[in-house]
Amino acid sequence: MVKSEALAKLPVGFVDFHRHGFLNYQFNRAHALGWARTEDLRDAAARVRTLAGVPEVFEGVASRAEREGRLRNATSCLRIAEFFTPQQSSPKREMYARYRDLFDRAFADSGEIRHAVPYGSASLPAYFLPALDGEKHGTLLLHGGFDSVIEEFFAIWERFAAAGYDVIAFEGPGQGGARTIGGLTFDHDWEKPAGAVLDHFRVSNAALVGLSMGGYWCLRAAGREPRIDRVVSWPPVFDWLYQLPGPLRGPTRWMLDRRGFMNWSISVRTRLSAVLRHAVNQALYLVDKVEPMAAADWFLGMNAEHLGSERVTQDVLLMCGEHDGFQPPRLTAHQANALTSARSVKVRTFTKAEHADSHCQMGNLGLACDVVTAWLRETGA
Repeated sequence: MVKSEALAKLPVGFVDFHRHGFLNYQFNRAHALGWARTEDLRDAAARVRTLAGVPEVFEGVASRAEREGRLRNATSCLRIAEFFTPQQSSPKREMYARYRDLFDRAFADSGEIRHAVPYGSASLPAYFLPALDGEKHGTLLLHGGFDSVIEEFFAIWERFAAAGYDVIAFEGPGQGGARTIGGLTFDHDWEKPAGAVLDHFRVSNAALVGLSMGGYWCLRAAGREPRIDRVVSWPPVFDWLYQLPGPLRGPTRWMLDRRGFMNWSISVRTRLSAVLRHAVNQALYLVDKVEPMAAADWFLGMNAEHLGSERVTQDVLLMCGEHDGFQPPRLTAHQANALTSARSVKVRTFTKAEHADSHCQMGNLGLACDVVTAWLRETGA
């Protein structure tokens, strides 16, 4: 087990690995999380021309790192290969299984930390990392978002454990191993998996941190699960339609009700955009459906009415990047205004000057983790 004083510093800075914005963000995601070597990423990125070409290139880099005994470097590169492998495919399942096996070997010194939380007909993957040393400050639950696997965030759990928290990092239905191994499809009612995790670990009081789109689900859970005492939305979604000006929301809803037209429109646009195709295919994978409009239904399931922000009574920290292209600051502003019953609401907007203005602060995760732990200390009993 790594002691808190021995934690490696996370990289600072958003690097120009690739001219394609989406690819560049994903490569920076691996870089920011601390286990991918800059030279490996630069070498691989120089050989990538399209999204479809990523798996072969990065699997090769991962295999080389594994042969050289650099297992943690290998996990980061294999995760990128797995991320870009088509969702509904045997190679995806095989790549994910290999990734988890490699993770287990790379982080074996952390002890036996994996748990299977009973859930429906299968189980939710969860990891328990105890407070590393010093005074214990409580329990913290953490989960990811749209296309994450919980293992990739190990550097974040480790920092919270070093700050004195027992950390339970878990995946809900539709995510990571819960979907790929367990076959569990997505459910926006996040109080269900959060409650199952709290039950399994017999926790009566915990903070909840939701990363990326998990920033929506953690607030949904907090409004319905009294064992959650504080919540960090990193960053909020609130309602996807609130990215649009008010006068455009009604006409957009009207258009979305025309399913035949929308199925045709989404099909055409996904053929023209590899990034949109990736997003649509990921959403369809989460719910195990094929109709293109089912992807839009999934996104629109995250809305102000379903969220019920007025039910959140805990202390809330909302984190966002000033140039977040996925969940922009305007959604954070709407979310802050809607938290009318919260005990307290703090908004932290990260800037380009801090190298933390992108989605989930990839570029300065160390700063983001410090902000969360400082806020938890401020709001702790």
